[in-house]
Amino acid sequence: MKIRNLGSGACALMLVICAALSTATQAQPAEYQLQGTQTQDKIPDDIYMDSLARLPQVQRDDLDAAGQAAFDTYVRPGTGYETGLRGPVGMWMHSPALAQAEFDVRQRVRYGTTKDQRLTELIILSTAREISNQYEWSAHEPLAQAAGLEQEIIELIKYRRDIDASPAIDGFGETEQTLVQFTRELVSADKVRSPTFSKAIELFGNEGVVDIVGLIGYYNFVGMTLKAFDVQRPVGTELLLPIAAD
Repeated sequence: MKIRNLGSGACALMLVICAALSTATQAQPAEYQLQGTQTQDKIPDDIYMDSLARLPQVQRDDLDAAGQAAFDTYVRPGTGYETGLRGPVGMWMHSPALAQAEFDVRQRVRYGTTKDQRLTELIILSTAREISNQYEWSAHEPLAQAAGLEQEIIELIKYRRDIDASPAIDGFGETEQTLVQFTRELVSADKVRSPTFSKAIELFGNEGVVDIVGLIGYYNFVGMTLKAFDVQRPVGTELLLPIAAD
């Protein structure tokens, strides 16, 4: 590309534009396209608007005593469901015993281990990407950012970039790389390779690896729930996971 008869200011501006275009191209490969904002016309006809899913929202007053206890396990301060049921939990509550049993698993794998939230969200995003779940990814990308996960790492996961072929990223060290690779292999490959498993054991120990598998497994179950009941993101929210272009 030749630039002629431009002053130094114009040349500098052109270089900035070219750099921005180059960065944008790197961030969003041509084989992917973003989905923009959730709109009413994107919601299928078989979706209940109170639950944004294929089953209606469960009402506490319609449950027996055991069901109400399960309901209250979630809808109380400190759980993230203070304002009411939503998403996959809203669907689980159609089987209150299952919903209640899942609560302890959720608390353990998401909040009850030695991993900080940055690494936990890294694993959740890696899982959401491997199962290509829009709801799960769009819910957790902002949580990952809030937990301190670097945007370059988020982009590497989002576009499934090759870890070994990618340039160095601040904060993407041996621990982070192992977690992304372990998740990719556990979800999408026939097995977790021996070197990947050995490195995970070295970094996290036996209990830590079991908890990591539990976290990945839990969010696979979340993803299956979202898929089976076609749970929708609320109108007006951003759909942050790109899909393969036609």
